[in-house]
Order: sequence, then C-alpha cells, then structure tokens
Amino acid sequence: MATKKTTAKGKTAKAKPLAPGVEDPNGASKAGALFGSDVMAEALVALDVPYIALNPGASYRGLHDSIVNYLGNENPKMILCLHEEHAIAIAQGYAKVTGKPMAAAIHSNVGLMHASMAIFNAWCDRVPVIVIGATGNVDSVKRRPWIEWIHTSRDQASMVRNYVKWDDQPGSVGAARESILRAGWISKTAPMGPTYVVMDVELQEESASEPLPPIDPSRYMPKVTYAATPDQARAAVDLLLKAKNPLILMGRASRGEAEWADRVTLAEKLGARVATDTKVGAAFPTSHPLHVGAFGSGAAGEVLNAIKSSDVILSLDWVDLAGTFKTALGDVETKAKVIQVTLDHILHNGWSMDYMGLPAVDMMIASETDPAVAAMVKALEGKPSKFRGGEPSGLVAPDLKKGPIAVNQMVGALRQVVAGKDVSLLQIPLSWNAKTWHFEHPLDYTGSDGGGGIGSGPGISVGAALALRDSGRLAISIFGDGNFMMGCQAIWTAAHYKIPLLIIVANNQSFYNDELHQERMARMRNRPVENKWIGQRMVDPELDLATIARGQGAIGHGPVKSADELVDVFTKAVKDLEAGHVVVVDCRVLPGYAP
Repeated sequence: MATKKTTAKGKTAKAKPLAPGVEDPNGASKAGALFGSDVMAEALVALDVPYIALNPGASYRGLHDSIVNYLGNENPKMILCLHEEHAIAIAQGYAKVTGKPMAAAIHSNVGLMHASMAIFNAWCDRVPVIVIGATGNVDSVKRRPWIEWIHTSRDQASMVRNYVKWDDQPGSVGAARESILRAGWISKTAPMGPTYVVMDVELQEESASEPLPPIDPSRYMPKVTYAATPDQARAAVDLLLKAKNPLILMGRASRGEAEWADRVTLAEKLGARVATDTKVGAAFPTSHPLHVGAFGSGAAGEVLNAIKSSDVILSLDWVDLAGTFKTALGDVETKAKVIQVTLDHILHNGWSMDYMGLPAVDMMIASETDPAVAAMVKALEGKPSKFRGGEPSGLVAPDLKKGPIAVNQMVGALRQVVAGKDVSLLQIPLSWNAKTWHFEHPLDYTGSDGGGGIGSGPGISVGAALALRDSGRLAISIFGDGNFMMGCQAIWTAAHYKIPLLIIVANNQSFYNDELHQERMARMRNRPVENKWIGQRMVDPELDLATIARGQGAIGHGPVKSADELVDVFTKAVKDLEAGHVVVVDCRVLPGYAP
C-alpha cells in the first residue's frame, strides 16, 4: 500500500536565519582563537550543530562570550531558555525530528541538577544531545569566595553518569577540543543518547598563546553503522515466510521517508500484521490494512490479541518487549518464535531499570532498525508479496454537540480543522485514543518524552517545532495541564525566536493519573473512593492557561468548555499558527482515558 504523497515533509535542511534581528551581535571577530573558549567554540562549529540551547551562568561565561563575539552567534546560534530543563528538552525535541544532535549548555552543578530530569528523558528516548557543562575554578587558589565554591564539584558528572553515554572534564584546551568532538561522535552513534562535557572556568578564560595544530574534524568522528548480515536477514525472512501468523512490532525507527517505505514493503512482502507504540515516533502507516493497533493507546487490545495468535514475532527495537509479552500472556512464556532486532543492550547498566524485563528471544540481530529492515527487504527481492489488499482502518468521528468535552471530541474537532494539511503531532496525552487519528508519514508523530518526566512537553515541543520551522508542516502538540504548568516557561523561548507552534492543553484540572492510583488504593483497602481528588485537583483558584500563554508573548485561546465551540476555536488557532505565531488553546476536558 503506498503512503500518501509528500510535499516538503521531512525536510529539515540548513536552517534559515532564526528570527532575523533577534540577538545579532555587533563587531564579532573571527580573526583567530585567542582564548581557550574560542577553541571550544570552534569545536562546536566542527560538530555542525545549528543551535545551542542554554540558560546563562557564570561558569561558562568564557564560552558564552566566544559563541557571541568570536562566532557571531551563528552555527551554533544561542537559544535562550528560562530553565536548564527546557534547554535539554528543546535539544531532545530537535533530535526527535532530525535524528541529529544539537547542543545545550548548563551552568555548573546547580544547572546540572535542574537539567538532570531532561537528560534522563533524552537517555530513555535514545536521542542524541551534546550537553556542555561547566564548573568553577578547579584550582581552589583561584576560586572566587563563596559562590565559586558552592558551584564547584569534585566529580560533577557523577550526578548523571548513569544516564549519559559518556562524560569528561578535560584538563587542557587541546583535550577540550578532543572531548567536544568525542561527545558529538558518541552521542550520534547508535544506540544514540546524551553526552556530557564539563569545562573548567579557568580553562575557558586562559589565553591561547600557542595555536593548536589544525585537524580535519570529520576524521575524528567516523560514521558507525550496525547492520544485519545477509545471512541473518535471510534466516529471519525464511522464518517469517514460513509463519502462518507473522507479527511485526514496529518500535524505534528513523524519521526518513525511504526507511518508512522499506518498513511498508517488508510488512507487505511478508503479509505480516504490524503493531506500533505511541511511546515512540510514527513507524508505520496506521491506516494500512495490516496495522492491527497501537500499544499505549485505546487500540492496545488489538495488539495484545495479535501477540497471542502469532507464531513468529519480529521485534524492531520495540520498547519493553518482555513487558508487552507479560501484558498479553501473563506469566506464560510466548510460544511464538521471536526475532529481536536491537542495539539497546549496549546501553544497559545496573543503575537505571530502563532496560526493562528480559524477553524470550530465539534469534538476536544486533543492528539498528533501518539497516536490518533494508537487509530483509533485499533478501525478499524476487519473492511475491503476501499482502492481498484490504480496507484501511477507519477512525471514530465523535459528535461535537454542546456539552462537556471528551478527549475524543477534542481530537476529532482538530482533525476536522487540519484536514488536508501536513501536521506533525509532537506530543499526545495519556488519554489519547489511536482510533481518532492516523499517522501516515514518519513525521506525523514524533513520540513521547522517553522517561515519563512530567513537565517535558512544552520544551520538547519547542525543540521539535524549531526543527520543523521550514518544513511546511504544522507543529501541533497536545498534552495535559500538569505537563503544561511544570514546563510552560518554555513557551517564551518559542515566542522570542518566532518558532511557530500550537499547544492544545487537555485540561482536566487534575493530576488525574494519580487520582486513579488513589482510587485503586481506596478500593484495595476498603476506604472512601470519593476522597481520591484530594491533593490532585488544580482548582480554587482555577488556572488560566490562556493568560499564562499571553503573558509570554503567545496567543492564548480559552478556556473552551463546550464541544460545539471546538471547531471555531481550532480554526482561529490554526490560522494563527500558519501566520507564524505561538498559540496555546486551553480545552477543559472530562477526566478519563481511552478504553
């Protein structure tokens, strides 16, 4: 089945000037590196990162000056954030769209403590982020009284070492150049993840009396690809072709259109049913007749039934394979033959349990998803397709009559307004129902936050919208009011740099997921269920989310309280978005999750 035609989809070519006239320096000079931080800035240029998101701090004042007055605040251009957590989240969102890292700078140990949750999100999401940290003077004799003592740590990176791929604190300017190149290389080598480099303030500010010998940076960042061997691909294909009910669990994959087409070809050649997961970005067209459902949504039941009836299962870097089997089968080991394609085991350590349970696997292929799929498609050349066609799966069309708003109604109204437009959904709420929206392109949905860190939604959305700014796609994000309030200051960054973005807040005025936990506790202990709301509801006073948005330079709509108002409000919001604005719509929705 062919996917729909694309126009500018997936294109994130060299960024045009970001908000021309905003933070353009005067008199920048590129006459030659004069200070240690100039060399560090040159190394960032070598990484070809277009942006560096940051919240300013004295510990990297030297590097800050070099980016502005040596590089001219371009390539990378600074993206000012109001919180370190947003700086990392923006870099994560950018990587989710492009598959490439951008940089983020954070101030000393205090900035790292602020940023640590976002770093963990990027780690669990397996996306590349180059984090530049800094510390007060390592030489205590030169340390400023009080402030530089409390902002200096013996082993600063130890706070995040268990959830970054690599860290370093170089001891010379030459070592700093190498560390930055290594951080970029390791970050974007599969399996991808964040890296962290700490710069001593004295090292940044020392004079570069002797220039470093020139190098070709590309030679120090070789491309590394893990692919299935032809024999492995043929063995996997043979097993799948013999299966009566093959199933493909489409997990982590790239945003590339050619790779998307390969995944469709693989499923159709094998005649295999396909399941996807809303924890990760779009990996397969959900309207395709072979698509059985999406895990982590209202269609999860179909996925579980498919697992029960399958005799061969191909897992393409599926998140929590063992947990998915346990959900479907309980403690009974699957009788299906399992082919596992992943590199995730390379990152597993004993501190974080993000490695999940140990799944039953009969054939292990240590490879990235895309090369493995390409190898299997090649192994299937000349073989007839087992796909016999079928009707694309339909979508629910909820009635938009006057009255309280259900999440299905909110999504249905948005779908009606953006029909025919290229839309990228950057976040979706826990209450998402996969039967209300189809993903038919790899950028139709970019995936969740990775680590379950509430508050990440606004920052990740800004970063993804930044990457999509010149793509011709509408950047739209939907998440809850708790997520919005914890990270809403990130909206200012989008407004400041004129990054078009629409955020729709599914506002149930509660940390509702925890209401369900309290209800469960009350029932288990035979206690009053009606008290589940205490310590959960955000009322008295009610939060005015549209005003919070307007206070940061965005356009705010709402609160919208009746379903019959949705189409009109969303029509205005999308027009604002298409005009280049940052827009927030506060939708008061009924609590509850998809079936």
